[in-house]
Amino acid sequence: MPHHDEGKHAVSDEADLHAFAVQLRLMNSEFNRVSHDFAQSRALHPTDVEALVAIMDAPSSQGAAMTPSGLRDHLRLTSGAVSACLDRLERAGHIRRSRDDQDRRVVHLDHQPAAAEVARAFFRPLADSTQAALAGVSADERRTILTFLSTLNAELRDRRAVRET
Repeated sequence: MPHHDEGKHAVSDEADLHAFAVQLRLMNSEFNRVSHDFAQSRALHPTDVEALVAIMDAPSSQGAAMTPSGLRDHLRLTSGAVSACLDRLERAGHIRRSRDDQDRRVVHLDHQPAAAEVARAFFRPLADSTQAALAGVSADERRTILTFLSTLNAELRDRRAVRET
């Protein structure tokens, strides 16, 4: 009889895994639509938006500002494609390139405050939707969800890193 219960758990776990996969794919599709709409509204290529988000999300307060080579690795593009992308973002006033004070060969990429304001305004409905979805969720449940998402993102990064080596 215990053997039967183990099989029942496996089916339940597979069903849960499938349900998570479906919901994560749907969420990813919705995020992609929002990102593409933003790109179109700002006359940018979707890759430019991905680059801008990577630059904005880089932990520059911890001394790890995004660099062109870091962006190249993140986007998996050639150096030339990244340079063209950065040129477009800089011309549009979304980013600024600056030389490192210690090593002038190093270039740091920083987003401009105006870019953050434009992005914040455009993505406000996404924030509102997130807030509405979390409205009935307790603080403990929020921590669990955040832990799950953080762990999943770390797992995905680790697996990508293994594939790339």
